[in-house]
Amino acid sequence: MTVSPEASYQLRYGSEAPFDLPAQWTEVLANQLAHRSVRSYRSDPVSDETLTALVAAAQSAPTSGNLQLWSVVAVRDEGRRTRLAELAGDQQFIVQAPLLLVWLADLARARHVTEEIGLATAEGADFVESALLGFVDVALAAQNASLAAESLGLGTVFVGAIRNRPLEVAAELDLPPNVFPVFGLVVGYPDRLDETTVKPRLPQQAVLHHEHYELEPQTVHVDTYEELLNSYYSAAGLPQSWVQRVATRFGSIAGLKGREHLREALRLRGFQLR
Repeated sequence: MTVSPEASYQLRYGSEAPFDLPAQWTEVLANQLAHRSVRSYRSDPVSDETLTALVAAAQSAPTSGNLQLWSVVAVRDEGRRTRLAELAGDQQFIVQAPLLLVWLADLARARHVTEEIGLATAEGADFVESALLGFVDVALAAQNASLAAESLGLGTVFVGAIRNRPLEVAAELDLPPNVFPVFGLVVGYPDRLDETTVKPRLPQQAVLHHEHYELEPQTVHVDTYEELLNSYYSAAGLPQSWVQRVATRFGSIAGLKGREHLREALRLRGFQLR
């Protein structure tokens, strides 16, 4: 059953969300606005057929110039998921769920193709633009896969902490040079989905600009959001303050949790970033 636009907007922006309702509303829109991160899973396996569908959805995402500069490793082995969970901040839902997809920016295939036709250096792959294309492509692909999974009744959660110790993740997955682990996506059947709620987002007035960007007017909308999210966190028994979370992440190097070394890790993986 498709959730109404009124209910979808209220869940995503709070009960006072002032929106004109769209003339058309679809199940896709309802599914997108109902997204929530799932961190508790049943042990039921994700079938090969479902995995094939998720990768097909991922490959249907836009890709710059049809270069397709990404790959994904499906990890079902519990021992490997346990080791990857340890590398990614000991997040136990990675072990609990039956499937972890590790999404990769992949310049190795493009380099190989280039060299196979006689351009031995593949020097164009050594620039920031090439790496950026891989990161953009893999993000678009993974989001498609996540939405597809949710449409099939599965739950997902992205795992950025895969980048905490990327060289060890690369070793665990036998990644060749010029392939970099960007993030994980846990996939499985939710346990107690009714306890997983839709997290409010910033008001659209803080992120949507018309004709040109304005920073100063965002302040009042950030304040409104802080109050709304504090209520959400309080009900969930979580530490409050979105602005404090932002400040903790960006206020010191410690907030990066090891990711301050990503430039060197990228270089060691073959990404020259000229």
